[in-house]
Amino acid sequence: MIGDHTDYNGGFALPAAINMSTTVTMAPRADRRISVRAADFSEVLEFNIGSKPMRRGDWGDYVLGVAWVLDSAGLALEGADLCIRSDVPVGAGLSSSAALEVAVALALLTRSGQELDRRQLAQLCQRAENEFVGVRCGIMDQLTACMGRENHALLLDCRSLDVDYLLIPAQVRLAVCNSMVKHSLASGEYNRRREECEKGIAILSRFLRDVRHLRDVTMPELERFGNELDPVTFRRCRHVIRENDCTVAAAAALRNNDLSAFGALMNASHQSLRDDYEVSCAELDILTELARAQSGVYGSRMTGGGFGGCTISLVDQNAVDAFARAVRHDYTQRTGLECEIYICEAAAGAGEEVQIQ
Repeated sequence: MIGDHTDYNGGFALPAAINMSTTVTMAPRADRRISVRAADFSEVLEFNIGSKPMRRGDWGDYVLGVAWVLDSAGLALEGADLCIRSDVPVGAGLSSSAALEVAVALALLTRSGQELDRRQLAQLCQRAENEFVGVRCGIMDQLTACMGRENHALLLDCRSLDVDYLLIPAQVRLAVCNSMVKHSLASGEYNRRREECEKGIAILSRFLRDVRHLRDVTMPELERFGNELDPVTFRRCRHVIRENDCTVAAAAALRNNDLSAFGALMNASHQSLRDDYEVSCAELDILTELARAQSGVYGSRMTGGGFGGCTISLVDQNAVDAFARAVRHDYTQRTGLECEIYICEAAAGAGEEVQIQ
């Protein structure tokens, strides 16, 4: 909902799990092999437990990475047949990779009769994406998939991993608009943004004591020492610091049921992601512009890593049908593309259901 590219900077984020899901069906097998079939793909992925596998460059890497990380963490895995089904759009900024990682991890742990604290589970899934898949993502997506709560947003402290649950008012819906422009975080731009933030904190920490993350830097401090940074690095740092401030303020607005203030902060966040962090695109900008022009909309912003994907708008429940019709029509008129619109509610995170046959 707000707080993008803050998690790997030790900051705050305010996501919600939504009512889309990835399901992994598991059946035990006697050997130490894992066989995986994805309902949307014809191939079957098979591998042995115990050694680090080779990357494939496709969806299978998330499965391979999770199995490798769990096993290398000393969680003795046992063989299983897995079948994956998902209605989470791929490449849309809705955390389809984290949903897959967490679902696979829970299936493999259930097969082996083991349990993990949800924060530990999120950290291991993040490690799989960082170290095996090669995307240096933060913890937000995995933690949200593990700890989501129905009708609530999660205020995440991405350094301490503390979670504060905030009730989303019943009169609003989360309208997610898919630009249908695909993005790939592994393409390098996501990792480059993280490198730019690390460059900024390395320089700023020479002048500021006890600074470990950009979360520890205030705007006055950035302005004071900003001339030590090149212009691009300065803008990246400015986004992260502002976004942290916006996220904390948005949490306060949600607690006070001040939806107008929350929406204004969403709008400001998008502007910062567009201008300072440069992870938006023309289609996302058009979607937010169209959304804000509709009646009953409090605010709208891009969501996720960027470079395509989705926007999220906070919309009055009585206005969602008119919102969807107008935005869908006007987006096609402006871009020639047909967007998909999902009217979402905050849902619970991952769970397990065991059936013995």
